[in-house]
Amino acid sequence: MNRYKGEGGVNNQRTHDRKLNAVMSIVIVWLTLSPIWLVGCAVPHIPSRIVYEDPVNYVRLEEDADVLAEWPPTHHTHPFLIEPGTIRTLLTGMKVQEHRTILQRWFLGESPLVQAFTDEEVTLLSAQLAGALAEASYNERVTFYLSQPQTFARRIITTGGLYIHGAELHFLLGNWRIIYGIPAYGMIYDRRYPMRPTAAKGFDLLFQPVEAMIPLQSSLLDEIFANAKDELVIDLTKLESSEPVTLLMRTCMNGQPLCSRDPS
Repeated sequence: MNRYKGEGGVNNQRTHDRKLNAVMSIVIVWLTLSPIWLVGCAVPHIPSRIVYEDPVNYVRLEEDADVLAEWPPTHHTHPFLIEPGTIRTLLTGMKVQEHRTILQRWFLGESPLVQAFTDEEVTLLSAQLAGALAEASYNERVTFYLSQPQTFARRIITTGGLYIHGAELHFLLGNWRIIYGIPAYGMIYDRRYPMRPTAAKGFDLLFQPVEAMIPLQSSLLDEIFANAKDELVIDLTKLESSEPVTLLMRTCMNGQPLCSRDPS
């Protein structure tokens, strides 16, 4: 009887040792691989260069990951020379409308249109975006960040980006007058990623005149989360402006700019 108890105790001890060894092996593997996992999960760095910056705003150029050097159809039409007055026309033509569901529209009707940018913001961005497009490379997009500090840890932000492809201007509004709370710890995302929303958008971005807009396809998921109309594609050849849109400085295969103008 004692012999069986003794053997059982030995077997239990061996089972316990095997489990302990297995747990230790898992811990060792986790400690070994955790730096690799942390690197793999780290927030990616987006190469960029500042065109304009003050204490609360900036305009910069970012590399566009969707542009492939070996595939020319993905290349943006940059550098691109456009008059600040034309940028002003574009910005003042942009309207924001609160997104309402079909049921909300049934009872409340359509929400009013609001200017996307204030006069001060238009004045700042008109010159800086025009300058950024003139400096941009074929694989870069222009991004902007506007903020109004409320407290030490809160600010109202409007952010987004744009690029030109052929004669089409693509404009995305990442955040519009969103109250952003600076986290007590961790990454501050609003300044680092201006084209990414920091909260549910809940707005539609529109443009007038509507004839200059190119319709975009959107998914059902985008419709549900009100992300279907946060991007505009505008045909610059149909833009009504007192100053002509000028295509200039299109970089050739040999890196030399074209010297001709092609007014639209």
